[in-house]
Amino acid sequence: MSGLAPDGLPKGNRVWADGCYDMVHFGHANQLRQAKQFGQKLIVGVHNDEEIRLHKGPPVFNEQERYRMVAGIKWVDEVVENAPYATTVETLDKYDCDFCVHGDDITLTADGKDTYQEVKDHQRYRECKRTCGVSTTDLVGRMLLLTKNHHTQDEHIEQHVERARSLSTAILEYSKRMQSKKRRLNRLIADNVAMSPWTRVSRFIPTTTTILEFAEGRPPKPTDKVVYVTGSFDLFHIGHLAFLEKAKEFGDYLIVGILSDQTVNQYKGSNHPIMSIHERVLSVLAYKPVNEVVFGAPYEITSDILDQFNVQAVINGFRDNNSSVVNSSLASIDPFAEAKRRGIYHEVDSGSDMTTDLIIDRIIHHRLEYETRNKKKEKKEADVAKAMNLI
Repeated sequence: MSGLAPDGLPKGNRVWADGCYDMVHFGHANQLRQAKQFGQKLIVGVHNDEEIRLHKGPPVFNEQERYRMVAGIKWVDEVVENAPYATTVETLDKYDCDFCVHGDDITLTADGKDTYQEVKDHQRYRECKRTCGVSTTDLVGRMLLLTKNHHTQDEHIEQHVERARSLSTAILEYSKRMQSKKRRLNRLIADNVAMSPWTRVSRFIPTTTTILEFAEGRPPKPTDKVVYVTGSFDLFHIGHLAFLEKAKEFGDYLIVGILSDQTVNQYKGSNHPIMSIHERVLSVLAYKPVNEVVFGAPYEITSDILDQFNVQAVINGFRDNNSSVVNSSLASIDPFAEAKRRGIYHEVDSGSDMTTDLIIDRIIHHRLEYETRNKKKEKKEADVAKAMNLI
């Protein structure tokens, strides 16, 4: 291992990274991947719910869920719970860390102060690149748009009438906000008014380099027992992680088949998936149980798949087993028929009831708080950026 970090300076022994890590996505994972390149061990501090609510607004995932999700990322060596929102020299010393690593954006406290100012002043701060094109704010928007056809089936109208009304209101509000934001952006550009450079919308552009950086790159050994699972793994959450951990217990090498965007939309309907296949692949690859992924895996697990990868166990979770397939042609297919015929099919209980629908419910419940939070965040960042002559 080279003695130099990506910034050309010496690597540390134990390095620190911290954050909210709410709705953990591949952008978070990429920041931690880069941070690990700065030292031998990566220690990650995760803020508790109270700190996030004070400085930022209500988190979507609670602290226990966030602690577990961060601990599951393959570049993380240790997780420190209840990490302070503002990083201090005292915190670095307490956990024997040489310095902290953060992305090249800015994080502010409730009163608009740089949360890393103290460690910057003591030269114990290093930077890595922020992953453009993904953010928790962006994912929230996608989820709101997802709901526009969410409860249109006749047999569910009575049961979900109140929730549907709430979702429809949220969609209308979100659409209006997006139009308003576009008009405001145009006015700001025309009037040369300061905007935050860290909250501008950008699009994630997948590359083979990014995939390779996330991939393990190790084929199964001849003696490895290969396990196969398949699914959409959209908006990767604690239920997905718990399922993959259970599946990995059946063997030595876990291959995850990621269904194509078209296939997911066929069996789930509406505007699913929320995340593109490239985003979903990176999200899955970031976690410790996973050794390999299959891009655009077939909905039906065929003999070709099983033979090509020498699969000895196929695992399915019975809490979310695609029982609500909306496409009639797919509904008649048992995707696990061949695995059952070979006697290698197993079902597991992940122990988690987390679903994408539950995440959407949380977003809708707090949508006004999120809107207020995002406006405050953008204004604080714009004020700081203007003072730094970045805009």
